[in-house]
Amino acid sequence: MLTIGKLGQAARVKVPTIRYYEQIGLLPEPDRSAGNQRLYPNTALDRLAFIRHARELGFPLEAIRELLGLSDHPDQSCAAADAIARSQLQAVRNRIARLKALEAELQRMLAQCASGTISDCRVIEVLGDHAHCAHDHGQDLT
Repeated sequence: MLTIGKLGQAARVKVPTIRYYEQIGLLPEPDRSAGNQRLYPNTALDRLAFIRHARELGFPLEAIRELLGLSDHPDQSCAAADAIARSQLQAVRNRIARLKALEAELQRMLAQCASGTISDCRVIEVLGDHAHCAHDHGQDLT
């Protein structure tokens, strides 16, 4: 059995994150010691490592919840897991496309800057009026 500190250390996850995952149901509530200290089985370490790795790959919490549910039924088809991963891959590709558009817009903005005074600064002008942008780079990068 692992304490919350040892579990966090072993999985490289902060204690408040472990508590949060418990609160939202990604980790089951642990047993408690006589002194009311959380005690986790080794399976909690595996589950927490799964969650951490999925988060590193950018999966949203709801997708992780679904993937954990699927992993609890190893005899099922993996079609649902593939669909979740495919959706995440598309989300990553969409983010990359938006970041490339942002990069191009920033490069264009800087290339047009004459390095004069602020009153003639193309950077300030473009930031002040989205109509001067050459690309639709959207509002949100998440």
